[in-house]
This record gives sequence, structure tokens and C-alpha cells, in this order.
Amino acid sequence: MCIKQSNNPLHGITLEKIVIKLHEHYGWYELANRINIDCFKTDPSVRSSLKFLRKTPWARDKVENLYIATFCA
Repeated sequence: MCIKQSNNPLHGITLEKIVIKLHEHYGWYELANRINIDCFKTDPSVRSSLKFLRKTPWARDKVENLYIATFCA
């Protein structure tokens, strides 16, 4: 699932792939429960989520950490 590179489990994985994989695994409702951000609550889509996450580092960190906890643990 995760390509391991020393100190960087997300090496080679785009933000888009992360959002799509989390959406497929959890769905928008559960993502919104796990990470309390509006892009997962109000009219969610991959495109709108990417737009928000690329501009908001703290939210991107939460999404990346959930991905690591879910698929790389």
C-alpha cells in the first residue's frame, strides 16, 4: 500500500490519491467525523477538497496523518 522511503511514508503519493483512497475507504460522512473540516461536510467532492487542502496546511496535515494511520501502520 505505502511505498516506504526513509522518514517519508508519503513519498510518491499525491494529495489527490490520498483523498480518493480515504474517500473510498471511509466515505465523506466518516471522513467528516474523523477530520472536522467543512470540505468533507458541505457538498463534498474530491475537487473541492483538494482546493481547500492545498491552501490549508493544518488540514492537509490531518488528512495525511489519517492516511498514514489507516494504510501505512
